[in-house]
Amino acid sequence: MSSRLVAMGHPAPAVHRLDPWTCWQADLQRYGGWRALWREQSLWALGWHRLGCAIDRLQVRWLRRPLLTLWWLLFRFIELGTGVSLPLGVHIGPGLRIWHFGGIFVLPGTTLGARCTLRQGVTLGNRLVGDDAPTVGDDVEFGAYAQVLGPVHVGHGARIGAMSVVLHDVPAGCTAVGAPARLIPPSPAADACASPT
Repeated sequence: MSSRLVAMGHPAPAVHRLDPWTCWQADLQRYGGWRALWREQSLWALGWHRLGCAIDRLQVRWLRRPLLTLWWLLFRFIELGTGVSLPLGVHIGPGLRIWHFGGIFVLPGTTLGARCTLRQGVTLGNRLVGDDAPTVGDDVEFGAYAQVLGPVHVGHGARIGAMSVVLHDVPAGCTAVGAPARLIPPSPAADACASPT
């Protein structure tokens, strides 16, 4: 997918290959520390995702398989209890922050950069069966009930407004609002966010 993005004029997303523990520490920092575990259900879902990634990296196959089976079984309960679906196969950079409770679905294959922010009801998925998942840069913020669907690239520092439906690429630093979303440039003089044709 990154070669397709480069061909379209987008920089390839940074692949965060940090170990899950490092990512988890960055997550906790954005939540305000360990005390957030008592009040933030979304942090339970995120922590479970990081644990699954750590298990998936185990080199000992005979240990990895039963632990992943147990992880998947408990994942369903955590997904149901928190309303946040972060399955394995979602690539999440360090420092993710999920505000509010529930209704969040992220399709396996989706890439989220570092320090992204999700609010309740966000969906990062596909439009058609077999579609590629979205690729999201660093420091991207999603408003409540925003949807990004299909092989869409969202650039670094972009903002997706509440209840927006994004079906086209969003350049870095731009804001997308509406359903279907239209692009708003970062300043009146900027023209880098011209609406897609």
